[in-house]
Amino acid sequence: MTAAYDSPVVLDRREGPYGEVVLRRQGALLQIIANGCFLMDTSDGRSERLLVDAARAALDGRPAPGVLIGGLGVGFSLAHAAADPSWGRITVVEREPAVVDWHRTGGPLSALTAGALADPRTRIVEADLVRYVHETSDTFDALCLDIDNGPGWTVTDDNGGLYDPSGLRACARVLKPGGVLAVWSAQPSPDFEGSLRNAGFQQVRTEEVPVARGVPDAVHLGVRPG
Repeated sequence: MTAAYDSPVVLDRREGPYGEVVLRRQGALLQIIANGCFLMDTSDGRSERLLVDAARAALDGRPAPGVLIGGLGVGFSLAHAAADPSWGRITVVEREPAVVDWHRTGGPLSALTAGALADPRTRIVEADLVRYVHETSDTFDALCLDIDNGPGWTVTDDNGGLYDPSGLRACARVLKPGGVLAVWSAQPSPDFEGSLRNAGFQQVRTEEVPVARGVPDAVHLGVRPG
């Protein structure tokens, strides 16, 4: 029987501050489920890597930039950023303690991120990203968001505030002039491109990643004016 038809096995289930989070294995894949909503798995990672690479490319060779990654997930974005020596510092904000534990305590996900977590450039912040971008005094050259299935398909209702005008202004607030916002989405969203422009972002564009079936994944990009 192939992995695609294996029954999923729950490895850990916890009630977190924002609801239930589950780590499960299906064949060779590890999956994270939040409040019954499939969030991500270890099947590919191309679009998560594109999220980081597209942000870095848009910085036009800025030396030793700092990146804020919203969401640890299965760790693809963090691991890919840490594999690039050009990033000066890497900060990851993750609100679910269980997800952090699954990476830090030798759990199944630690194989993907052990090296990245040991990297002195890496810092993990356990916090709600929506609150963090409104309250932090820190600033970054790039902000890579991967906490939902997209601006119109959030894991919890509270996350919707990240993509409205107030939330996008907060995202711009934590970016240095010329900094880049990159937002992962399970499908392209022309409406969100408009939201980015209305919030003052420039050079707004979308990069797509073809998937085996259905609409492509997307990374929406915008630059804070200098």
